[in-house]
Amino acid sequence: MSKTHEIKAQSRKDEGKGASRRLRHANFVPAVVYGAGQAPQSIQIVHNTILLAAKHEWFFSSVLDLNIDGKVEKVLVRDWQKHPFKQLMMHMDFLRVNENEAIRVSVPLHFLNQEKSAAGKTSGVVVSHNLTEVEISCLPKDLPEFIELDLGELNPGDIIHLSELKLPPNVEIVALHLGESHDIPVVTANTVQEEVDEVPAEGEAVAPVAAAAPAKKDDKK
Repeated sequence: MSKTHEIKAQSRKDEGKGASRRLRHANFVPAVVYGAGQAPQSIQIVHNTILLAAKHEWFFSSVLDLNIDGKVEKVLVRDWQKHPFKQLMMHMDFLRVNENEAIRVSVPLHFLNQEKSAAGKTSGVVVSHNLTEVEISCLPKDLPEFIELDLGELNPGDIIHLSELKLPPNVEIVALHLGESHDIPVVTANTVQEEVDEVPAEGEAVAPVAAAAPAKKDDKK
């Protein structure tokens, strides 16, 4: 189960583009909390709080304790807007979570011991991570921050599919409920063969290129 992460926020009443602009100039991030059958609530969060939290995987894949004016709500990050080139978060959307209802969240994959595996040690073998995250379904209390995949036994030619991931208790992979065709490879270990130009053996004669026969000229009468 994921750890508890608290984000402190304040409620706000002023809305609109002008109000959001003023908040950003004051180093706040405008945000909205919605869902769980309740009315949306406009809030503001100190920008550095968001900037530091956003550097961690858990911020986007964990159930957060959103502390609004001292009242804590369980939420997920559902959307965010960043400045095109500045280290600036422009807006955040948080979804309220019902602790008794399953949620669908994409969590990161952590790959372990690849360098110790036979595939990782073999020259000419390329280990590809085809997925870096996976969408899962579970109750909020069972949500993991990430899923580990141990590649210590990976051999050249091996393929690891979604169905082979070891999941925490009470956690399911959403795609596997859509049919066998969605049981896609997560990791592949393919041998790459280099193309080598053939070089004549020592002493072997190279056939000369035949010279083109000169064109015949028509006799002038």
